[in-house]
Amino acid sequence: MIDTHAHLNDEDLIGRAEEILSSPWLETVIVPGYDYKSSKLAYDLAKKYDKVYATLGCHPHDAESFSHVELEFYKSHAKDKKVVAIGEIGLDYYRDLSPREVQKKVFEEQIVLADEVGLPIVLHVRDAYQDTLDILKKHKNRLNNGVLLHCYSGSAELVREFQRLDAYFAFGGAVTYKNAKKEDVLRAVSLDRLLLETDCPYMTPVPVRWKVEMNEPKFIEYTLNHVANVLGFTAQELEKITTDNAKRFFGL
Repeated sequence: MIDTHAHLNDEDLIGRAEEILSSPWLETVIVPGYDYKSSKLAYDLAKKYDKVYATLGCHPHDAESFSHVELEFYKSHAKDKKVVAIGEIGLDYYRDLSPREVQKKVFEEQIVLADEVGLPIVLHVRDAYQDTLDILKKHKNRLNNGVLLHCYSGSAELVREFQRLDAYFAFGGAVTYKNAKKEDVLRAVSLDRLLLETDCPYMTPVPVRWKVEMNEPKFIEYTLNHVANVLGFTAQELEKITTDNAKRFFGL
């Protein structure tokens, strides 16, 4: 199976990376960057382990510290075969840790970068879906390599809007929560655009939520089982669908 978003570069997991990756059922892990340091760590993990691929990018939380040095690092490493996307990038109006206009500017710069280096983009979006959609439409001619909305939390109606831009959608443990109520959203996503992730060490799925210290890739099975049940597939059927989608999107 493929975990399309796992923070093995997080300080709580990086020391256990080899142990986590030794699991025979785990085919591939995409480790996302979210700033300069984490992107470098993601890249180093990808170069060290066959199963790992990296994305490089500046998260909206860190947009205010985005620099030319950081941009040049992403640009210079983007052609490496172990780098599969620019991300996680986007907008976050929930925490507003960087000014919104700065978030937009850095987001747009990285959309341009992704097009220049021929990579898809992986988006982090929270409470900012309309502005994200507007920016993507503005740069539609730059969206030549794919768009993935990681940890999608928007509406079913917005799914249809983003799918007009050929977007993919990834879901993690949050969809298993009792108050998530995402069944209509899951059903709105085209099957060939559906991916699964853990976003570990965050978003631990039910039934192990609150029972383990932190999330990790092996718990993706609970999200798989939940989504398969909602969509009327066996876990094996959905695993093949989502794995094929992940390989297509990331060029694996």
